[in-house]
Amino acid sequence: MTVDSVADNLHAVRSRIDAAARRAGRDPSTIQLIAVSKTFGADAVRAAYAAGQRDFGENKVQEALQKIAETSDMDMRWHLIGHLQSNKAKKAAGRFACIHSVDSPDLLDRLDQAALEQGAAPEVLIQVDLAGESTKFGAAADAARAVVDRALGATAVRLAGLMLLPPWNEDQEQTRPWFVRLRELRTRWIDDGVPAASLRHLSMGMSHDFEAAIEEGATLVRVGTAIFGTRTVKAQSQEP
Repeated sequence: MTVDSVADNLHAVRSRIDAAARRAGRDPSTIQLIAVSKTFGADAVRAAYAAGQRDFGENKVQEALQKIAETSDMDMRWHLIGHLQSNKAKKAAGRFACIHSVDSPDLLDRLDQAALEQGAAPEVLIQVDLAGESTKFGAAADAARAVVDRALGATAVRLAGLMLLPPWNEDQEQTRPWFVRLRELRTRWIDDGVPAASLRHLSMGMSHDFEAAIEEGATLVRVGTAIFGTRTVKAQSQEP
């Protein structure tokens, strides 16, 4: 990985985002690219920043906090996209602009209290598990609606939308129906009275399927490999 390769990769991803948005009759500026830098060091983050990237995502709180400290001289937004344990809510509440993986009322309450104590106001997304996969986190639809309702009454955190991590498939046409289901679920909840502004974001789509996600309504796409290259870690098949 070099500064030039990251810049070239970012340009290619942005071009694909633009094309996918236009195919769907959407304004490309309404889609936010999150560069997922997990397992890559601060040098990779700096390379992406130099190429104009401002939103970065991490799966683990501890790894994120280290990079946040190492890049504190740069103005960027950090997103926590991985599972957040309740006992780390206090560490996360004041350091991330957006937390994508809230999946229980207890976690929501802990984040809200911690954010209040720290004078923070992070956006939160409710992670919905539509496939019922035992290996994935997230709340089933009915349980997720309860978290949404709890978040609407929060004091400090701000509900901003929903997040989905669908069953893995290299063929994005196989994951497209899950994106449709999340969009339809969002529409149903808005019709039921949830303020549209509180569900304005759909965080869905990764390196292998973000184009289908955009065509089905994604506003936040989480892209790592297509920007930074292949990670030298196990279970690459489920990496952003």
